[in-house]
Parts: sequence; structure tokens; C-alpha cells
Amino acid sequence: MITIYNTLTAQKEQFTSLDPHKVKLYVCGITPYDYAHIGHGRSYVAFDLLYRLLVFLKYDVIYVRNFTDIDDKLLKKAKDQFGDQFRYPELAQKFIDAYNKEMSALNCVVPRYQPRVTENMDDIIKFIQELVDLNNAYVVNGDVYFRISSFHEYGKLSKQKIEELRAGARVDVNERKEDLLDFALWKSESMKTFWKSPWGWGRPGWHIECSALAKKYLGKKIDIHGGGADLIFPHHENEIAQSEVLYGPPFARYWMHNGLVRIDQEKMSKSLGNVFMLKDMFQKVNPMVLRFYFLNHHYRTPLDFSFKELEIAKKNYQKICKAFAKVEHRDITTDRMQLDSCVQQMLEFLKDDLNSTGMMGLLFDYLHTITDNRERARAVKAFLTNVLGLHLEPLQEQEVEYTPEIKLLIKEREQARTEKDWKAADKLRKKLCELGVKIQDTKLE
Repeated sequence: MITIYNTLTAQKEQFTSLDPHKVKLYVCGITPYDYAHIGHGRSYVAFDLLYRLLVFLKYDVIYVRNFTDIDDKLLKKAKDQFGDQFRYPELAQKFIDAYNKEMSALNCVVPRYQPRVTENMDDIIKFIQELVDLNNAYVVNGDVYFRISSFHEYGKLSKQKIEELRAGARVDVNERKEDLLDFALWKSESMKTFWKSPWGWGRPGWHIECSALAKKYLGKKIDIHGGGADLIFPHHENEIAQSEVLYGPPFARYWMHNGLVRIDQEKMSKSLGNVFMLKDMFQKVNPMVLRFYFLNHHYRTPLDFSFKELEIAKKNYQKICKAFAKVEHRDITTDRMQLDSCVQQMLEFLKDDLNSTGMMGLLFDYLHTITDNRERARAVKAFLTNVLGLHLEPLQEQEVEYTPEIKLLIKEREQARTEKDWKAADKLRKKLCELGVKIQDTKLE
């Protein structure tokens, strides 16, 4: 029995799929206007663990994760970078290619379908037209808006009341919507730009795409819908409204959301300048260490990112790799793994709402005895590689190149220590650590 914390009901529930042998899983993907950051890594490693666990339990999992390759941010980036917003496809392709490499480095399984919005416009337009035909949406000068009043359960996912949402909504004097909460399904554009629709030329709003893509690739009802906690409102709330007014509840039986990554107790944000890109992290640490670090935190809890904790994770991961270094496991079947009592205990942790934290604790508690038993070691290693997605290959120490920037920071830190400015010295030490430089202090004369 698997239990999943369902955001919709705010409690853990026993998981049962629509089809006893199949799971329809949809996870919101990236908007490729920049490189993926560690928040993306944390989210997709969590849902990769879910996917691997379900496959291990012999479900046929249809995994869909989309690309929002047309968006205001993408158009602005193309305008800023190329001086032409219509060059957004090449920009999107650049970041999609980078993202795919980064997901591969984190050993995330490629979903069965990775649809792009731009390649599924007919389905999106058809979905919007159905909403218009049923009076759940309305047209204003080429724009199409979803009519919130047509869905009486709006707010049930985020646990918010419509009256309170209206009270806190921003008032725009140029607003043409019937209700402040009505949201755009289609945005009108100049003649012969983007896509032609029954309402004129334009492009889709953000929320409609996932409803339409889930319908196309998974059907009217799905088992699990996942994403970051920041998507609960308004994105996932709006998806529910769009899909359920057409096809009835529930659109998704279970809603899973991973906790966000925080830096120094603050949400990671480009405006705050505290975003760590995966490509930069991979220059400092092996991607498997980062995956291991993510898995040592329960997926639903906020993750307070720390380079100090990452260094501890590296040492612990290396310890596991060395323990299993001479263990051959590639011929172990899923059935054979599940015969081992230690694997059974590890599996029970994961079946309890992906409790990878508890599972890791069990692993380290029994690591010395696991590796004393050859058959158990083979089963456990196979489980860790297949379900946790860890390569378990001993890490190669990386040499840090002492750039002019690093040399200057070291010099400034030595000066701060000489002047006994310990606050400045600690700050510089932290920055050097982020650049991969370990500091071993000696006593000052």
C-alpha cells in the first residue's frame, strides 16, 4: 500500500489508480527562458523518485512533463537578447537542450511524453472553444477569459475563498474582464502573428496549456498531478477549474507538491540574486551528490540550501559508494530485491509518502551489516540504483582552479584575519567555499 499526501484533501491517503495496473502522472515542466536552477532539480528529482517507485511496484506509468515554450518571459528574453521577440523558438531550444542534459546528469528518467505548447496549438484552441461553447469562457476583442463564476468550487485546492481573493485582487482601470479573478485563456496579438484562432490571431495563456496537454496525452481524468508548491495557486487552481467544468471532478485524484528551495531562509528568487543554476552547481559538485542531497530531505518540506550540508552529503555519498564498490548487482531482479528484509524496510519508508529521509536513516544505521552479507548487499545496491537513481560510483576529487578572483579572495581573507575582523573573514570563507575552495586555517602568530 502506498500513501500520498494529497494537497486537495490536506491529508495522507492510500493511493489507488483509476486503472489497477496503470498510473497517469502529469508534472508541470519548465518555461525555457533561462537555465534550470536547483529548485527545478529538487522538484524533478522528487517526481523521478515517485516514477521509479511506481515502476518498481510494477505499474505501467504514463509520465508527461511539458515545456511552456511560448510565454511573456520567453518573448521578453528574445527581445532583450536578439532585438526580436519572434526569435523565441531558438532561445527556447537552447534552454531545453541544456535542461535535458542537466536532467540526464541528475539521472532523471525521461518522461514518456514531453509535449511543447507550440506543437499542440490545435488541441489548446479546441479546449478553449469548448469552454466558450459552454459559456464557461467569454471573448472580449480577441481575448478569451475563463469565467470564474461558472466554477463554484474555485479555491478548493489552495483553501482560499473567492470573496477573499477578490478583496485582495489588483484593480486595473483598463480591465475588460467581468470579474477580477477571471483569467486569460487566449491573448490577442497583431494580425498574422503567432497562431490563428476562431477569435483572431494570438497565443494561449499560461494555465490552459496543462489542462489541454493532460487531456490529450492522459485523458479526461488523471491519477497524479505534481509540481512545486508555488504552482498551487493560481496555476493548479485554474487547471482544476478549466478541466472540471468540462469533464467533471476530479481532474486529478491526487495533487502532489514539493517544498521550495530557500537560501538563507528566503525564497530563491532572481530579483534577490540568490538563484543557483544547475549548470554552475555541477562545476562544484558531482550531480549524483546533488541528487543524494535532495533525497536526504523529504520532498514536501522546504529545503534550506546550504553548501555546508552539501559537503556533508558528499562525504556520506562517498561512504556509500565505497561500501558498495565491489558489489555486483546488475543481474538482480525486482522480485529478488523484494525478498530481502532490509529492502522491504526501505521500501516501506518510500511507500509512506516518499519518505526518503527515513529510508536514508535506515540505510546508514545498517550499512556495516548490509555489506557484510553478499546477497543482501547485492539486493540493496540494486534497490538504491534502480529506485533512488544513484549511480554509486566512487567520486573523483575535483581540482579547483585558482583563478585571479579566488586568489584575491584568499588574500583579502588573510588580511581580515590579520586585522582580527572575524566577521569579514567568515564571510569570505563562505564565498570561497561556494567556489569549491576548502580553507584550513592555522593559528596566527
